[in-house]
Amino acid sequence: MDVVLGVVLGMVLAASLAAAWRLLRAPRRVLDPGGAAMQAAVHAATAILPHLRRGLSAESAAPAVAHLRVLTGASAVALTDGGVLLAFDGAGDDHHRAGDPVAGLIRAHRDARVHIESRLTCEHPGCPLRSAIVAPLVIRDRRVGTLIAGFERLGRLRLEESRVVAEAGALVAAMVELSEVEAQGERLARAELSALRAQISPHFIHNALTAVASFIHSRPEEARELLIEFSEFIRYAFARQRPYVTLADELRYVEKYLRLEQARFGDRLRVRVQVDPAVLPAVLPVLSLQPLVENAVRHGIEARPEGGLLGIEGRDLGSDVELRVSDDGEGIDPERAAAALAGRGPGIGLGNVHGRLVATFGEGYGLAVERDDGAPGTTVVMTLPKFRAGVRAA
Repeated sequence: MDVVLGVVLGMVLAASLAAAWRLLRAPRRVLDPGGAAMQAAVHAATAILPHLRRGLSAESAAPAVAHLRVLTGASAVALTDGGVLLAFDGAGDDHHRAGDPVAGLIRAHRDARVHIESRLTCEHPGCPLRSAIVAPLVIRDRRVGTLIAGFERLGRLRLEESRVVAEAGALVAAMVELSEVEAQGERLARAELSALRAQISPHFIHNALTAVASFIHSRPEEARELLIEFSEFIRYAFARQRPYVTLADELRYVEKYLRLEQARFGDRLRVRVQVDPAVLPAVLPVLSLQPLVENAVRHGIEARPEGGLLGIEGRDLGSDVELRVSDDGEGIDPERAAAALAGRGPGIGLGNVHGRLVATFGEGYGLAVERDDGAPGTTVVMTLPKFRAGVRAA
């Protein structure tokens, strides 16, 4: 995704420079024509981005076409899905509207090249548009729509105008492609979260209810409290509208999980939590920390008759947050750790969490497994940013 975003930003610059050059060629009465032209072009190009990152639709095209008209210098601009106008802005908007057939404005072209319409097909007697430059929007050899820049003059259009429209069309196509990449990543993250919930369900529910059942007769009040903890954790884990939560929320429900596990293990499970308060507002995908804690309990402590120590540490790294979940069990060998992070292990916990973190925050974030030679135990390290645009807690 970072590569695609880099390409998009390059296209923004190219489109801005081309538009600024066009604006400089036009006679304008300003004190600083170069600075004003560049500022107008860059503003128009960057203003398009937030809208088209939602994909190509009537809703996203409507606010984008006005900025595209400034960027291209055209008398009117339309975005289409190939068959109908998604949005139209400029001269002729009294009879060219969203939802109208494209054939009412230009002839159909099937190739993926930018071309000039020297005479438009509009039959409205008062239409001021006489010619147009048409830039197909192509994503991975698939034509998804068209950018139409209309002009009020007949005759040959200038080469620089075609170049500007071509750059603007490439920018629109890149933004639509980025929206598809992001949507695919979100669908993958949702699927992985569903898989993780499916894994948590049978294992955790069985163990938790077994622990509660063991206290019903001997310690009924404690059994009642455990049932409340259990119900609150299940509600949190399976809430459908919580893709992201704060670290404070995740820790709160990890504590509920550990309360239920301590009911099973008693003094065999010792817990130490040290989290810098400065990192508590950080946002992360729901159920990112709990699977790491569950792995430490199952693989580092459960198999040992004497139990062990589980540690949760949160560090402030400036712009990033580091979370460390450790146990003092037998540890994991590097090959098994690498397989688990890649999702090739017998469970899906580590690979699932790592994949969702990378899909949310990008490369450079996620999980790593540490083990000191000769020292007992395993430490899983999670790194995430303190803030990422578009990632907000529900």
